[in-house]
Amino acid sequence: MKPYISALRVRFLNGLQYRAAALGGLTTQFFWGAMAIFLYQAFYQSGSQPQAFKYSELVTYIWLQQAFLALIMLYDWDYELFDMITSGNISYELCRPCHIYGLWYTKLLSKRLASATLRFSPIVIIALLLPTPYRLSLPHSIMSFLLFIITMILGLLLLVAISMLIYISVFKTMSPVGSMAFIGITGEFFSGMTIPIPLMPQWLQRVCYIMPFRWTADLPLRIYSGNIRVEQGLVSIGVQLLWILILVSVGSIMMKRITKRVVVQGG
Repeated sequence: MKPYISALRVRFLNGLQYRAAALGGLTTQFFWGAMAIFLYQAFYQSGSQPQAFKYSELVTYIWLQQAFLALIMLYDWDYELFDMITSGNISYELCRPCHIYGLWYTKLLSKRLASATLRFSPIVIIALLLPTPYRLSLPHSIMSFLLFIITMILGLLLLVAISMLIYISVFKTMSPVGSMAFIGITGEFFSGMTIPIPLMPQWLQRVCYIMPFRWTADLPLRIYSGNIRVEQGLVSIGVQLLWILILVSVGSIMMKRITKRVVVQGG
């Protein structure tokens, strides 16, 4: 366990050094958040306001989405890991006295945590100070806030488990482009990042509920705003844990099998 904790700490501290990139990301995320809110405001004012998702809940959903983007977006790739696989430097990783799946999982986790640490607080503070129609609302209740934190953490663990499958696939394809495009676009849509799930048709919502992506972003954000009741949130924690267990187990088995047959060029 000690090597994984050390890797998490070192990678986290390294990620905190990229303050200029974080500043650029803050500006972009605030701009896109405001643009999305204005766009949906026009939709709601046209008389098409959905009963299942109030405008205040939607505004809160969007601001939280932007504030914690590093924890819920699937397309935050670590190109250093891709380069290790395609260049043959994976041989150095295989020599380390720890399981490569756990080591890479830890690296991806720390990268996202460092990025979120630098970005989330300024967006939350500014969004809380905006005028009423565009303001980030406070949590629906104390219990909703606690469940939001728990489901956000579990959603992050699930998201990293999903992204690990992409890195494992590169051992076979030797190119991350296809896996990144397919899983990235699919995951972004079915997690509610493109269109909030309550605004989708009922049949499409049912598809989202049976896939793992929705439990990484849509669930914690809607729990915070009160769109999902506390009782439903407690049940959803069990679903998240089940998906984490399944995907981590599958990924770990795949990594063990595929690294047994790795051929490094020139070795």
